[in-house]
Amino acid sequence: MAQSAARNRIYRFSEPLRWLKRGHQPSRSIPSLSPDSYIPALRFSALTRFYDPVINLTTREQLFRSRLIAQLSPAPADTILDLGCGSGTLALKIQQSEPDAEVIGLDADPEILAIARTKAADNGQAIRFDRGFSNQLPYADATFDAVVSTLFFHHLMPETRRETATEIARVLRPGGELHVADWGLPSDRLMKLLSTSIRLLDGGEPTRENFSGALPSIFEAAGLVSGVETGQIRTVFGTLALYRAIRPREAPHGEGKPTEQESGVEG
Repeated sequence: MAQSAARNRIYRFSEPLRWLKRGHQPSRSIPSLSPDSYIPALRFSALTRFYDPVINLTTREQLFRSRLIAQLSPAPADTILDLGCGSGTLALKIQQSEPDAEVIGLDADPEILAIARTKAADNGQAIRFDRGFSNQLPYADATFDAVVSTLFFHHLMPETRRETATEIARVLRPGGELHVADWGLPSDRLMKLLSTSIRLLDGGEPTRENFSGALPSIFEAAGLVSGVETGQIRTVFGTLALYRAIRPREAPHGEGKPTEQESGVEG
């Protein structure tokens, strides 16, 4: 009961001084965070330091991150948000693949963010890592060309998952894209059996929609279009799926619905 309540106390904030230095202004007031208002990486704070090796050994990390970055295909002028960035591995790799893109990582866990900032400093990469939660993003409307997220959505309760999808749609620019790698509908009986460990670790309610393949429909209900599963990867914890969705382009003068060409929907 306490864990469910903690998952639903979702707020987002970034560091005000960093925003002022970069000329950004938060679009909302900045709420405070308490230690019990988020789920740490690997669920328990004591395991945070083991996050990188565990993910690397159990999820075929190199493969799914490289495929997600290829799907993202970052451009030099892009501004990209890594939502639920964890230890910053994906954010670092995105910037390595396109050094002229601006990459921002956001996570609630201060311990994992400390790891991310250390990794970026050690690599000589200038990536900003903000602290906060996903259903009250502090960023202005239409800030990002793309939002990426890996192994994050299956931690959220259903209501928070929908609020998060709505916030992603808000902060994406027209034509901007969401790219996700997370647990998905098991591809066969073996993958369904192996996914039991994730269900037990992270809970049946938070993971149910992931394992039923519901993420694309959730993204579309939040205002995105062309929500689709783009690929699957077999892992020791079940099927890891790749997803993409698009914020539709605005109709001329803000009137009417976007055309099929503008929204990215093919006939």
